[in-house]
Amino acid sequence: MISKEEVIKISKLARLKLSEGEVSKMQKDLSEVFNYFNLLKKAKSQSKAAVFSVGIKNKKEKEESIGIKRITREDRADSQLEPVVKKLIEAAPDKKNSHIKVKSIF
Repeated sequence: MISKEEVIKISKLARLKLSEGEVSKMQKDLSEVFNYFNLLKKAKSQSKAAVFSVGIKNKKEKEESIGIKRITREDRADSQLEPVVKKLIEAAPDKKNSHIKVKSIF
């Protein structure tokens, strides 16, 4: 179990003022949290492939070694939206080139 002195030190680092009752409660709560972390440390990894892929420098090879398949599309402008975008920019009260000018928020 975590000591009262450790709880007091942690509370000072967090700039918290704890009463004696709160120190006791935090002592119990933090001990439970740390016990859970220790349990997680002991748990075995479900995916051993992730461990073996650490030494692979090439991102694509690493993804393939642990079974990740990227599903992405090329980032491009939709030409069908050009007339709509032009109408929106034309309707804006203040614009510069092909952008709508707005007031600064900072």
